[in-house]
Amino acid sequence: MDERPETELISIPATPRVSTPEILTPSGQRSPRPATKPSSAAWTPTSFISPRFLSPIGTPMKRVLVNMKGYLEEMGHLTKLNPQDAWLPITESRNGNAHYAAFHNLNAGVGFQALVLPVAFAFLGWSWGILSLTIAYCWQLYTLWILVQLHEAVSGKRYNRYVELAQAAFGERLGVWLALFPTVYLSAGTATALILIGGETMKLFFQIVCGPLCSSNPLTTVEWYLVFTCLCVVLSQLPNLNSIAGLSLIGAVTAITYSTMVWVLSVSQPRPATISYEPLSMPSVSGSLFSVLNALGIVAFAFRGHNLVLEIQSTMPSTFKHPAHVPMWRGAKVAYFFIALCIFPISIGGFWAYGKLMPPGGMLAALYEFHINDIPRGLLATAFLLVVFNCLSSFQIYSMPAFDSFEAGYTSRTNKPCSVWVRSGFRVFFGFVSFFIGVALPFLSSLAGLLGGLTLPVTFAYPCFMWVLIKKPAKCSFSWYFHWGLGWLGVAFSLAFSIGGISSMVTQGLKLKFFSPN
Repeated sequence: MDERPETELISIPATPRVSTPEILTPSGQRSPRPATKPSSAAWTPTSFISPRFLSPIGTPMKRVLVNMKGYLEEMGHLTKLNPQDAWLPITESRNGNAHYAAFHNLNAGVGFQALVLPVAFAFLGWSWGILSLTIAYCWQLYTLWILVQLHEAVSGKRYNRYVELAQAAFGERLGVWLALFPTVYLSAGTATALILIGGETMKLFFQIVCGPLCSSNPLTTVEWYLVFTCLCVVLSQLPNLNSIAGLSLIGAVTAITYSTMVWVLSVSQPRPATISYEPLSMPSVSGSLFSVLNALGIVAFAFRGHNLVLEIQSTMPSTFKHPAHVPMWRGAKVAYFFIALCIFPISIGGFWAYGKLMPPGGMLAALYEFHINDIPRGLLATAFLLVVFNCLSSFQIYSMPAFDSFEAGYTSRTNKPCSVWVRSGFRVFFGFVSFFIGVALPFLSSLAGLLGGLTLPVTFAYPCFMWVLIKKPAKCSFSWYFHWGLGWLGVAFSLAFSIGGISSMVTQGLKLKFFSPN
């Protein structure tokens, strides 16, 4: 009789030691699962292969089942894939990682909107300005974490777009009505504002570099808008969200660099003799109130990247063992650390340097107006050129949801992917529509306040509602009250800031310009 051990009778490939089942903490780190598992734990295709199930089975069979469990975990969620996703620019490529997430979030989270934050401080003053900026930063960071966690809240389903998550939470029709308008408006409005700030900055860069040698017939401001739009349209031909990761890296580096340069150059120069830190007041009480609301809208607009969180996360591969929200949250934390290093110094340093003399166009306008003869021309031109590069990069990531919507409508009707010419046509169309809107509404600070008010629910309100409706915390618990209260507070702020933005636009009219060069 063969006395060989049982393990020699059956050839089983060696397997790594099975680690303790894990859960995710809010910080994004993986930690051991508690000994007592709640009865409401979500079912997964491998949950039946548990230690209790394996305990009565012999060693060879146990190893086979453990191997099968590891294979299923590595293969992924067994998600029902939509074939149309392979044709659309957001989900066409899924090879993203934490580095890409950091690049995209940083490119979307810091940019031209930081340059007008000192304008908000001119109406709010020191105390309310710093307090409102701090509260907004912490609030949006929490709602960002909510969105990252809800991306795969249902087993076997990935919510690749903000509207898809809204539909899952609010219902098919209500979700579209609530989320589609602000997200599309945010993409189009940001693209319009980027064309305005980018074109005006190109004009000033040309004036600084050329100096007295400029021709007698320089390009007009609108012509510079057109030049910038053409550059944006050329870069927009990159096919999908992952393909612009290099542009997002350029946008992130240039944003950090010029944000630092602008506030350092401002605080290093002598302050104007007539500087004052008293908040600006209007002739009437209602005018002052609307100006404060518009300023708070500008602060809200500084955190406008939440409509892209799910889209960025959808570019990453995801499995049971390595879910996408872990690298996404890791990259987002790094990005928002650098965002804080940009927006707080530029807000505080800019207001300290110029006080309520801050021009409506923000920091670049202040540098040009007060220190055009004090700062070396090459240094000033470099800062302006970095702003142009950042605007070109930001235009691509904020336009991607609009491109995705155009192509989704086309592919759903034709049941085939867009050809190169159709895709290019959509992007050219979007770019020049944004250009015409910008020419008709050239109001940077007022547009920022209105955008901040209308799109505030996307960042501050809807994620709280969606957390309650999808996660379903116990009714009347602290989590239930907290998220409902935070969400409705965001809706109230949205209405107030929108009214302030509209009032400011009507008051300023066509007299307001982004910059006031002499």
